[in-house]
Amino acid sequence: MSDEVVEKQPVTPQFAEEWEKNPMKKPRLAALIINACVGESGPRFERAKEILRQISNCEPVERFAKETVRGFAIRKGEPIAAMITMRGEEAKIMLKRLLYAYDYIIKESSFDQQGNFAFGINEHVDIEDAPFDPVLGTIGFNVIVKLERPGYRLKYRKHKRTRIPKKHLLTPEEAMEFIRIEFDVTIN
Repeated sequence: MSDEVVEKQPVTPQFAEEWEKNPMKKPRLAALIINACVGESGPRFERAKEILRQISNCEPVERFAKETVRGFAIRKGEPIAAMITMRGEEAKIMLKRLLYAYDYIIKESSFDQQGNFAFGINEHVDIEDAPFDPVLGTIGFNVIVKLERPGYRLKYRKHKRTRIPKKHLLTPEEAMEFIRIEFDVTIN
């Protein structure tokens, strides 16, 4: 992305020893969400869906406009975006491909308070092994990476749903260390 060379700093693991002692503390990749918002339906939207399908080998889900915006000629209920949610091993493989487009460098400001992070891809051809079809063109999209610890199921389950205790919540520092170790990413 940038022409400057970033030297990898040796990182002293702060949390890795704790993760070895207690596996319930070690973060994991919960979901990888790829969102391509075109802002209009029609051929451009269909091309974006096809590109997402080619990149991920998954079927994209359409997202619809919530309200009418006359200035942009968007009607309520019109499909204007497509997204894909990936989990498990295929999410890890896809994240490595997406990080390749960013030269394995993520800004520290990309992380939120829950340890999740996001970044954008300007053109899909920057992704490793991405197919290019001149008929389809290129698209950009947002990538959201959701990290969690084992035990987060408590806040999503239907029966006896409860909150996650503060001491078990993932911090941005822990998420950064996990991404550094697991995916060999440099954080600026």
